[in-house]
Amino acid sequence: MARDIRVMIQSRIVPPSVPPVSETVLLAHDGPEYERVAGLSGRFPHEHVALLSPGSRNEWYSANPAYATALTRNVLPKLPPGPVVGLGASLGALALLHAETRHPGSFAGLFLQSGSFFTAELDPQEAGFPWYRRILAFVQRARPVRSRVVLTCGKDEENLLNNRAMAARLGVPLLEVPGGHSMTTWRDALDPHLHRLLQEVNDDHIGTHRDDPAADHPDAGGTALV
Repeated sequence: MARDIRVMIQSRIVPPSVPPVSETVLLAHDGPEYERVAGLSGRFPHEHVALLSPGSRNEWYSANPAYATALTRNVLPKLPPGPVVGLGASLGALALLHAETRHPGSFAGLFLQSGSFFTAELDPQEAGFPWYRRILAFVQRARPVRSRVVLTCGKDEENLLNNRAMAARLGVPLLEVPGGHSMTTWRDALDPHLHRLLQEVNDDHIGTHRDDPAADHPDAGGTALV
């Protein structure tokens, strides 16, 4: 029986600290680590920043359908209103793409860093990972998604080849940056690329509302502990 992970996904929402306030919400997998190393909320002071704790990280983030459902049906609706941009690294990046694939339109943007987009040809060394085959199955069927997507990957890491393959599969840019598979590399790749993606998503949102004045937001939510 699949575990009910709905009640275990914890998030902390940091409100904007600097005007003007963007309507875009930045949601980060491994949020506490991004906040500790990258100072995420300080880097993006105009957005609500939702910091998701990883929980049982290897199980949850490994293309787990139960996690994708819990994230999209129980976490996202409790965020402040506005388009959501997902940020994740390694398995956290994989999990965001998997969630958007299974639940299209959940995210307006995805910023995926060094995603663990394993293939049998490129990543046989990962075969001992418990959910390796589940990841392989998802990567094989991955297709372009609705949201804006940007990939980054360190030039000195094993995941570079599978990130190139995924970028080609999705038809999206891959930014190859100095460094390896580490939070410091991911931190250094945030500027200016994530700022640009957030601005593009915000512009999309403003344009949609300008074209449809009757459009409004869902009810606002508070800090999520679901």
